Amino acid sequence: MIKINNLGKAYNGTVVLDIESLNIKQGESFGLVGNNGAGKTTLFRLILDLIKADRGNVESKNENVTNNSDWKNYTGSFLDEGFLIDFLKPEEYFDFIAKINSITTAEKVIMLDRFEEFFGGEIIGKNKYIRDFSKGNQKKIGIFGAILSNPEILILDEPFANLDPSSQFRLKTILKELNSDRNVTMLISSHDLNHVTEVCERIVVLEKGKLVNDIATSTETLRELEGYFAS
Repeated sequence: MIKINNLGKAYNGTVVLDIESLNIKQGESFGLVGNNGAGKTTLFRLILDLIKADRGNVESKNENVTNNSDWKNYTGSFLDEGFLIDFLKPEEYFDFIAKINSITTAEKVIMLDRFEEFFGGEIIGKNKYIRDFSKGNQKKIGIFGAILSNPEILILDEPFANLDPSSQFRLKTILKELNSDRNVTMLISSHDLNHVTEVCERIVVLEKGKLVNDIATSTETLRELEGYFAS
């Protein structure tokens, strides 16, 4: 589904990403972990063609993402608040996403009902612009918008950050159901090792831009990751 080939990126002479090869299969739930500065967000931005690589390339369905924009039609993503149209109200933003992705009103309503508990009564009907919501609620809006597009590939950067414990639990349930029901390929980065091991069947560890471990999730994965980062 996604292939990374000899991918490198540096800023002011400092290498921030250096990955020789990485393949993510269709339907795989893929977790990305690492300390600050490990290159997680840089990798996601390269996959989404938001920045240009110094060398190598990213392929989505065997097409280079920099040469072909078809991947945008089946990829949903939320990395940060910059992905939002913050002068809109949530309802307006969701209507916009539904329209450009040919999502019917009925389909949108079904999805909103599915996310009702995740929203916690704090998003819909508040007559507020997105910019006036808390960071946590902006994140909820962005995550919903990414999923509303009905993607084959879903990319979320630190989706559990700024969410209260109840919302984190509900989001984990939604992501696991999404991967199971729709066979969505999910790429999720997180500093929370517990959450990412619960949601993802494969975990990759980045350190200073390099891939240092690639783990198939098992009952021992959390302990293994904790041991790595504690050393």
